[in-house]
Amino acid sequence: MSGWLVIAGLGPGADGLVTPEVRAALAEATDVVGYIPYVARVAPRPGLTLHPSDNRVEIDRSRHALEMAAAGRRVVVVSSGDPGVFAMASAVFEALEAGPPAWRDLEIRVLPGITAMLAAAARAGAPLGHDFCTLNLSDNLKPWALIEKRLRLAVEADFAMAFYNPRSKSRPDGFRRALDLLKTACGDARPVIFARAVSTPEEEIRVVPLPETTPEMADMRTLVIVGASTTRLIARQGGPIVYTPRSVPA
Repeated sequence: MSGWLVIAGLGPGADGLVTPEVRAALAEATDVVGYIPYVARVAPRPGLTLHPSDNRVEIDRSRHALEMAAAGRRVVVVSSGDPGVFAMASAVFEALEAGPPAWRDLEIRVLPGITAMLAAAARAGAPLGHDFCTLNLSDNLKPWALIEKRLRLAVEADFAMAFYNPRSKSRPDGFRRALDLLKTACGDARPVIFARAVSTPEEEIRVVPLPETTPEMADMRTLVIVGASTTRLIARQGGPIVYTPRSVPA
């Protein structure tokens, strides 16, 4: 087959955080497929067709991309951040597994990107400097009971935690429940980082003690990092540095 499919991460928002590898793939592409605001980040040019679609049609979008690649097109499926972190890589492979056997002969590559989690952590210091876990707080694709179970186990393991999709207009209550659980289970004033629109002109970084957090501090453009019990702050003008030491006392 002459076509190919690339699943690429556009990073957290700033053009400078798109990798050269991803830029090269976009320069060769005949078609770009993805969620509307992510496709809007790709500059139009002659010979390139943009295919924006709604956020809840990931499998349909993946099939469309695979069909075009099988027909000889050079297709890039774009995600924000990294395509393998709560993004399109899994959806494409799900469609591939269920699709025609011929699709498996396609050239398919996954190109990594800088995640919102890593960009937010870098802005704050090094809150993920020791063991950590990452959770998607949306219950659109999994039950809330599972989210709550994983939160409790993460607290028990004393991980730092990074939360994607904390709060939306359609899910206003879940993040409140998560914060209530954390305040009870942690029982301390560990720092919580609210990193909104990281690397864009709208960027806002707030560091708040866990007992003082409120649900309204986050929305869908916010990446939330909750420190471990060992996470520390270095006070300075312009905001603290937050870091988690790499060693843990025996």
